[in-house]
Amino acid sequence: MLLRRNDPARGAAARSGGRPAGAVIGAAVLASALALAFLWAGGAGSGGARAAGIAGGATVLTALLGLAARLLRPRGTAHPGAPGSGRRPGSRSDAGRGPRSGSGADGLLRTPGGRIPPLRRVDRPEQAGVHPAGAGRSGEPAPAYVRRDAEPRLREALGRSGFVLLVGESTAGSSRLAYEVARSLYPRHAFVRPLTRAALPEALRAAARRRRSVLWLDDLDDFLGAGGLTAALLAGVAAAPGRRIVLATLRTQEFRRFHAHEKGRLTGCDRDAWRIQREVLERAEVVRLALQWSAAERHRAAAGRPYDPRIGEALLAGEGFGVAEVLAAGPERLAAWQEARAPGAHPRGAALVSAAVDCRRAGLRGPVGEDLLRALHRPYLPAQGAGPLPEPFSDALDWAVHAAPAADPPSPAGHSAAAGRPAARPAPAPAPAPAPSPGGLLAGDRARGYTAFGYLLTAPGAEPVPDHLWRTLLTRVTAEQAYDLGLLAHQEGHPRRAAEALTRAALGRVPGADFLLALALGDAGRPYRAAADLTGILRRREDRLGPRHPDTLAARHQLAFFTGEAGNPHAAAARFAALAADAASVLGPDHPDTLAARHALAHSTGEAGAPAEAARQLARLLTDRLRAQHPDDPRVLATRRGLLWYRADDPARAAAEWAELLADTLRCLGPDDPHTLAVRGSRAALAARAGRTDEAADAWESVTADRARVMGPAHPHTVHARLEWARALADSGRPGPARALLTRTLGDAGTLLEPGHRHLRRARELLAELPPA
Repeated sequence: MLLRRNDPARGAAARSGGRPAGAVIGAAVLASALALAFLWAGGAGSGGARAAGIAGGATVLTALLGLAARLLRPRGTAHPGAPGSGRRPGSRSDAGRGPRSGSGADGLLRTPGGRIPPLRRVDRPEQAGVHPAGAGRSGEPAPAYVRRDAEPRLREALGRSGFVLLVGESTAGSSRLAYEVARSLYPRHAFVRPLTRAALPEALRAAARRRRSVLWLDDLDDFLGAGGLTAALLAGVAAAPGRRIVLATLRTQEFRRFHAHEKGRLTGCDRDAWRIQREVLERAEVVRLALQWSAAERHRAAAGRPYDPRIGEALLAGEGFGVAEVLAAGPERLAAWQEARAPGAHPRGAALVSAAVDCRRAGLRGPVGEDLLRALHRPYLPAQGAGPLPEPFSDALDWAVHAAPAADPPSPAGHSAAAGRPAARPAPAPAPAPAPSPGGLLAGDRARGYTAFGYLLTAPGAEPVPDHLWRTLLTRVTAEQAYDLGLLAHQEGHPRRAAEALTRAALGRVPGADFLLALALGDAGRPYRAAADLTGILRRREDRLGPRHPDTLAARHQLAFFTGEAGNPHAAAARFAALAADAASVLGPDHPDTLAARHALAHSTGEAGAPAEAARQLARLLTDRLRAQHPDDPRVLATRRGLLWYRADDPARAAAEWAELLADTLRCLGPDDPHTLAVRGSRAALAARAGRTDEAADAWESVTADRARVMGPAHPHTVHARLEWARALADSGRPGPARALLTRTLGDAGTLLEPGHRHLRRARELLAELPPA
């Protein structure tokens, strides 16, 4: 089947890869003339000479016509390992080759003839981004597909929706499942796969202008963020189910990150930065895939024919590992990285991997260039002692790209490493672009850059991204990349890092960076500055979009919030009252932003001195939320917390309800979620209010330590916890420790928070209330 070219208007120069058409035709004519001359000369002599001449002429003819064919082939359209190329991608001659990185047609997966392939010609899973089997030798086919329990759900979703998102852990098998189902359902559909983020616009155009296409977005997070996929762009591709389909995969961690926007402030409306990602995800039919295989899946794998020893080894790894996880050598590669740090092993190679991993964890999308890796990796090297020097950089990089899995991978809890673990495996064969060498810990090459193996991003016990990487990275990235870094830092509760990155993005005029920068500054302890900046942003949005546009309403919400944070809850309540009415009219009474405005109105009302009215508003809000949202939704939990805080209740009943709420937040959000920490802080404050000052002091000390660990010691929430801890110490008859803690807090926070910040005022008031030393 012939597919329509992406660029039919480029003419003869385009069809010849940019070479002048006359030069190409001339080369072809010359080749033909020379070949005919050889044949004619060979035919003029005796029989033996004639035969030799004809054979020689045929050889020359073949060679010259091959030269002409190469001259006629479009540049940048074929690559080793491409669909239909006949070449396995694992050969040494393939290293570093493939379609050039960049935007446009050169960034799409193509056949050797330069066309986008139909799915039936994408005959190797690696061409769709599937991890090659860790035990595979060069050119070895992928393990046989084992039907997953989620397959019927995926097929049903594709029958209902034009945009389906498969969510699972790294190496859970999401890409393989999506690939197998898509090939079986849509063999004649064009397989449009952008190999780089820059190729997304061309991929969207290519998919939209075909009657039948599958737009393949493996690792969807690579295509989100500044200048990435939006709901409007998506709507131009995703058509009726079965015709034009967008099929994407996303790691569970990334799905939670984008889906659980407003993690640090669960009562606020969607911020512009997360609205775009939320709108994309909300349009998807989500299918989840478990990492561990069920008993039924393992039975199907064991019963598969013909028998594949790689699957047999994966089954022997025990139920603590997923079969696909072991096939991709995830645990072995993690062990190889950890073991390489030892002196005399591959410490520089391990440092390169650490730098690439932390670049991704910091929010950098796409590969990391060799020069940047060279600059970033040095602080990860172990302290130089009497041991051997680290290996040379070129050797370290080669090891990181081609490292064989470790022989003794880590064991899951409850399983022995020696009990049926697979033996050490050679490095797997490289897969097609954009990762020419994904057999080791880094995938990529010098021309394209390097990406860390996704399984390493969620290694247990990982430390936060270090300051040395963050600061060096921030000096090397583009304004759009700085926006992505700031967006992630803000979402993860690091507002000062976010402000640094977003300042760079705002100077580069990245759309929306000024708004997110104002929020980061406010969350970092500068609410007056945030309110001033948001006043200007709101005025510009009202002039450009009108007063009732959703983006204008979002700016109004944040301005009202920081008005309250700056110490004026009455003005904040007035702003939220007007906003709640307008949001209900424009967005509807059950819209999340309308409910968020009502929540903020109740909070401001309580802080303004009317707790009973705040409790009444929150009781009505909780009823409405439960009608529209799940009981485990974080915003429902936040509403329950506010209601318990402002409602006057029997102490015994209140204690039981607070205990139940804490159990629910731990179950739904985990121990380190800011909302869980807020519930613990509320319980500590209630203990102090009830006169249990020793209990309150111990509880606030614990909350302070956990907030400092999760959010950082300078975060305003951490500063607030230290103040409450000091007050509990003073109330329990320990003025000396209270004075020391308040003095340290003023010294630490005085240079970080705005002058006049309410936390600074409160610290000075508490110091003044203490008896003389």
